Amino acid sequence: MFLRVIVDITHSEVDKIFEYTDGGYQVFLGSRVVVPFGSKKIEGIVIGQSEKSEYPIEKIKPILGVLEETPALTKECIELMEKVVGDCYVSRATALRLFLPTEMRKGKVKAKFTEYLVKSDDFDLDKALGEINKRAKNQKDLLLYLSETDKVKVSYANEQFSREAVKSILSRGYCNVVCERVVRSPYKDLAEIKKAVTLTPKQQLAVSKIKNTDKLVTLLYGVTGSGKTEVYLNLIYDAISRDKTAIMLVPEIALTPQMLKQLRARFGDTAAILHSGLSAGERFDEWWRLRNGEARIAIGARSAIFAPLENLGLIIIDEEHDGSYTSESSPRYSTIELAKFRADYNDAKLVLGSATPSIESFMLAESGEYELACLPDRINKRPLPEVEIADMRLEVRRGNNTPFSSVLKSELSDCLSKGNQAIIFLNQRGYSKTVVCTECGHVQKCENCDVSLTYHMEDDALLCHYCGAKYKMIKACTECGSPYIRYGGTGTERVVQELKKLYPSAKILRMDRDTTQTKEGHFKILSEFSSRGADILVGTQMIAKGHDFPFVTLVGILDADMSLHFSDYRSAERTFQLLTQVAGRSGRAEESGKVVLQTYSPENPVLMQAVKYDYEDFYKRELSVRKATGFPPFTDIVRVLIKSADDEVALNATKSIYTELDALYKANREKFRFFGCMKAPLKRLQNMFRYQVLMRVTASDKPLLDQIFSRSDKYRTRTVSVTMEINPNNLT
Repeated sequence: MFLRVIVDITHSEVDKIFEYTDGGYQVFLGSRVVVPFGSKKIEGIVIGQSEKSEYPIEKIKPILGVLEETPALTKECIELMEKVVGDCYVSRATALRLFLPTEMRKGKVKAKFTEYLVKSDDFDLDKALGEINKRAKNQKDLLLYLSETDKVKVSYANEQFSREAVKSILSRGYCNVVCERVVRSPYKDLAEIKKAVTLTPKQQLAVSKIKNTDKLVTLLYGVTGSGKTEVYLNLIYDAISRDKTAIMLVPEIALTPQMLKQLRARFGDTAAILHSGLSAGERFDEWWRLRNGEARIAIGARSAIFAPLENLGLIIIDEEHDGSYTSESSPRYSTIELAKFRADYNDAKLVLGSATPSIESFMLAESGEYELACLPDRINKRPLPEVEIADMRLEVRRGNNTPFSSVLKSELSDCLSKGNQAIIFLNQRGYSKTVVCTECGHVQKCENCDVSLTYHMEDDALLCHYCGAKYKMIKACTECGSPYIRYGGTGTERVVQELKKLYPSAKILRMDRDTTQTKEGHFKILSEFSSRGADILVGTQMIAKGHDFPFVTLVGILDADMSLHFSDYRSAERTFQLLTQVAGRSGRAEESGKVVLQTYSPENPVLMQAVKYDYEDFYKRELSVRKATGFPPFTDIVRVLIKSADDEVALNATKSIYTELDALYKANREKFRFFGCMKAPLKRLQNMFRYQVLMRVTASDKPLLDQIFSRSDKYRTRTVSVTMEINPNNLT
């Protein structure tokens, strides 16, 4: 048998299919194998098999081994890999790495086994006690212990009764050693009592619509608190009852424990969790539970779309509008596009859920390409929280220099006095966004990036939020030596400090990237807040999505217009979505909720629409703007990003690429709405100089995209990185 193998090397020169013989091993499509490659042994994946070869058999080497009996990848995975290669313009090896846990691919993690002592079949306690030396107390105690239990860990027996005692009773045949597989299960103690839930008529209608539609994709458009999760659980139950499997995606790792808890309550251990926050052993074991069919539901963030499930019946993408579903590192894939492929391949249903759908998704639902199911009301007709705008310009004029408006302070006091909980949202971690010299105006910047450093008081350090570099906090300006340093902008650390001054008896938790670096950091903070172990939760966008805190009656949104001023065509959409989502955390139980939205731009139409929760009005306005200006979904934005450690080298490569693409532009002017070359908004990042060729082209013109890639990619060298992005999530 001849095998077509992709070796685990991502370099473009090795992006080929290599042929080997099976070497006498039993090999299947998708098997991980060890192959000779030059003078090395390397791992590879079998992506094809045949009885014949075009090459002389004496030139074809045999594989050196098969790594697992069960093929790691299915036929579907291999076809999905080819889609990633075609859509994202990456090598096959790069695409295949998406499907396997990193530590498994590198051979750094394996199945875990534990040795147990078990009684032999003819074990007779009285006989055994009579045969051993009367002075062998440890042996006697071990025999008595074994007589009362089915098995005992060898390590425990060695520790409690001595290694000599264990060795002796084994040699006499009183017991045997057996090895059992240990499943490293994340969130072992996460459990919830199953509650009988009766769907509302509108939830039942949504479920029925999704089940009965002949369309591949359904958009479940429901306001915050409308019960979308119960619809998801009902659909998963239906898939499992039909002997199918399901994938449930959420936008943040922080949301996975909450969803896993509900899935375990309904479906027990058939749910497995997959995300980058797990330990290597946990991820390995959960992945194999899905691959061998022991688990039939995969729950996780973006990467769980690659879960090795077969016979898929349902894929759910919750908060489908969220930018985290588009990968910002190579391969730069769209989770929704890959989910469409998997749903179509398996004749499965794909459900996209959101209270604030992306412009693209809602347009497809309106046009009839997607089915549209709506949940327009909160459960039990509970009202959406009242939103009050606080004009921070007036607060400054009144001499209020704190992060909190007078109305927010008043509402916070009222909320805490009633024993309720509050959430304070600010999408900026650290203590202050910048450190500025008041004498010369110098702003402390990162040595590796063209960005200002953020002061983190807890570490008394300056951090770069782009490359992670850490610097000692300065005592004087590094330019002029002045000791007069001012903190510019407010971060979550400073908000917590100010709240402690205002409400010294209140328990305050902070949730941002700094406080959630440990494996269960998200889970511990959310669990403590959910169980009313704290009064106020301060956080970044981690706290804005999907969480259900029944005792939260107040949400304060600080600097609400922060994201409005980014130079990105989606800034209005993202602002509307974020504000609506975070406002939706309030008033989800019996007591009504309140939201205080602080802004320096109270007349901004996006904020006015967010205050009224008027998504459809926002959608119509935003779509007309996009159409008039030629932005997605009416075009595709294509960015060719050129990077090098040497500025001149990067610039010369950019000039060459621009010349190539300019010829393509002139030959196809009717397909371009914009074509230009410039420095990247952040010219230097992680010690790399960056330039870009930016285009807006006819939407979904694959041949044109292929030409742009081929003309650009040939200038990629060892010193120059060239990447092409289509509708990038982040244009900085």
